[in-house]
Amino acid sequence: MKEKDLIQKLSESIKKTTNIKKELFSEMSVKRGLRNDDGSGVLAGLTRVGDVIGYEKKPEGGLKAIPGKLVYRGIDVAELVKGIQAENRLGFEETAFLLLSGYLPNKDELDTFRKLIMKTMPLDHSTTMSILSLRGENVMNILARSVLELYIFDEDPDNISKDNLIRQSINLIAKFPTIIAYAYQVLRHDQMGRSLHIRHPYEDKSVAENFIHMMKGKDNYTELEVKILDLALILHAEHGGGNNSTFSVRVTSSSETDTYSAIAAGIGSLKGPLHGGANIKVKAMMEDLKDNVSDWKNEKEVDAYLLKLLNKEAFDKTGLIYGIGHAVYTVSDPRAGLLKEMARDLAKEKGREDEFELMDLVEKRAVETFMKFKGSGAKQTCINVDFYSGFVYDVIGLPEEVFTPLFAMARIVGWTAHRIEELNFSSKRIIRPAYKNVRERQPFVPMKERK
Repeated sequence: MKEKDLIQKLSESIKKTTNIKKELFSEMSVKRGLRNDDGSGVLAGLTRVGDVIGYEKKPEGGLKAIPGKLVYRGIDVAELVKGIQAENRLGFEETAFLLLSGYLPNKDELDTFRKLIMKTMPLDHSTTMSILSLRGENVMNILARSVLELYIFDEDPDNISKDNLIRQSINLIAKFPTIIAYAYQVLRHDQMGRSLHIRHPYEDKSVAENFIHMMKGKDNYTELEVKILDLALILHAEHGGGNNSTFSVRVTSSSETDTYSAIAAGIGSLKGPLHGGANIKVKAMMEDLKDNVSDWKNEKEVDAYLLKLLNKEAFDKTGLIYGIGHAVYTVSDPRAGLLKEMARDLAKEKGREDEFELMDLVEKRAVETFMKFKGSGAKQTCINVDFYSGFVYDVIGLPEEVFTPLFAMARIVGWTAHRIEELNFSSKRIIRPAYKNVRERQPFVPMKERK
C-alpha cells in the first residue's frame, strides 16, 4: 500500500469513529466543553487569584445578565486601573506583584520588585544565541521552545518549593518580553529579509516601554503608546482559572511537572485561534469592512455588511462578527471599556480618528444587528477586549505577528500565580477528569481474516 493511500484510509476511519452525536452529551449528562446547558462554566476548582463575573444565577433557575467585572485578588480591575491612572504612573509590575502575592505592595516593595524584574529581563548569551538559531513562522511556537530551553539554564528546575516557584515566576515574567521581541526580529530577518535588530532592555524602564523599545527602537515611540500598552498588559494579566490556557497550566501543574513544561502547555493552548488570536481576526475583518463600505459613517451600509457577515456572505464566511460575544461577559466586558477610553486618545495622537469612529459605530451596530439576527431567544452579548486590542497594537506600530505573544506576555502573570496556587493549596490532588466511552465493543479478528 502506498503511504498516501494509507493516510487517506486512516482519515476516512477517523471520520467514522469520531462521530459522537451532540444528543449523546445530554442523554448521558456529560458537560460538553465543560459548559452547563445554560452556558455557564462547570465548576472544576477553587481559586483566590482572579474572578470573572458576567451574570448572576436566578433563584428560579437560569442566568441574569449583568455588567461584567474582572477581579484580581479581590480588587476590581476597573478600580485598580483608575487608581493607578489617578497617580499618573504605570501599573503592570504592580499588577504582577498583586497577582503573585495576593496584596498590593508598598512603595519599597514595588521598587524592589520592579528592579528585580528589570535586572532579570536581559537574556544571557546562551539564551540569546538559542533564540537566534530558532526558525519558524510563528512567534508563539518560538516562545514555547524558548521556554522549554530555559529549563536547561535553571540551576534547580524541578524544585516546586514556594521560594523556587516565585523565583521561576519572576524570571519568566521578566524574560517573556525579551524573548518575544527577539523572536520577532529573527522571524523578520529570516522570513522577510529585513535587518536584524537585537536591542537590549533598559534597567530603568518599565516592561511596556522596554518591549516597545526592543520592537521599534530608541525614541521611536510616545509616552501615550507606553501607557496604553501598559494598560493592555494589566487587562490581559489574568482572567480566572477557567480560561483554556490557565486551565491547561493548572492541569499540567497538578501532576507536579516542572514550571517550564506547564507554561509551555499554556502557550500551546493560547496559540489556538479560538483563544488567543481573535484580535487578529478583528483587524482583518475591519480591513475587509473598510474595503466594502464606501461611507464609514453610514449606519445602513455598516448594518448591511454586518448582516452579510452573519449570513456567511462576507469576509471569511464563518458567520461570525469577530470581537463580539464572550463565554462569560454578557452586558459588557470591563476590559473593553477601559481600553477603549485610551484608544480614543491614541487614535487622535496618530491621526486615525476616522478609523476609531468607524470601530465605535461597528461596536454599536454589531451588538444590535446580532441580537436582531438571532431573534428573541438570543443570549445577551457585548463586544469583548479583542475588539479594540488589535486596533491599539496596530496604531502603536506593532506587527500582527506579536499580537498573540503580547497576550502571553501579560498572561504569564496569571499562569504563574495559578501554578503556585495549584501546587500549594492544602487539598490538592492531580486533575483527572472522566470520559464516557460510547464506542460499541468489537471482537479481535485474527490477522489472516482481516480485509
